[in-house]
Amino acid sequence: MAKPRIVGIGMDYSATSKLALNWAIHNLVGEGDQIIIIHVSSPKADTTNKQLFEDTGSPLIPLLEFRDINVAKRYGLTPDPEVLDMLDTLSHTKQVKVVAKVYWGDPREKLCDAVEQLKIDTLVVGSRGLGVLKRVLLGSVSNYVVQNASCPVTVVKGTTPRNKV
Repeated sequence: MAKPRIVGIGMDYSATSKLALNWAIHNLVGEGDQIIIIHVSSPKADTTNKQLFEDTGSPLIPLLEFRDINVAKRYGLTPDPEVLDMLDTLSHTKQVKVVAKVYWGDPREKLCDAVEQLKIDTLVVGSRGLGVLKRVLLGSVSNYVVQNASCPVTVVKGTTPRNKV
């Protein structure tokens, strides 16, 4: 039996981050693994717990607590019911431990920090599918993480609508 892994999932509740979670659930996560949902909020966010945990990120928040609307609000988050249902199902069917951690700052840097701090074995992130010009101007979170994270990173691309001829 393989050693349980710690799988990080970058989550901002966008369609591509949900695709990344779905991909990880169906293709990567095995029985007994641990999933850490990593949220990176804006450094400008003014939430109750930001003052306590701005430098280190929040403590690990168990899925049951994370479902509590008051806990989520303290961290400035609005969890998506679809994501919570996916995680609940996963935790029950594969006995996977699910926790969340919140950081404040630049997602590129904070995702890489999370890999180091949490000893993540592999990280899964979504890709917005920016074109070349936008990627140069805005910077690609997934590209930065692939280049700088100290663990394997899987980038799950979103589906792009195809132009009909």
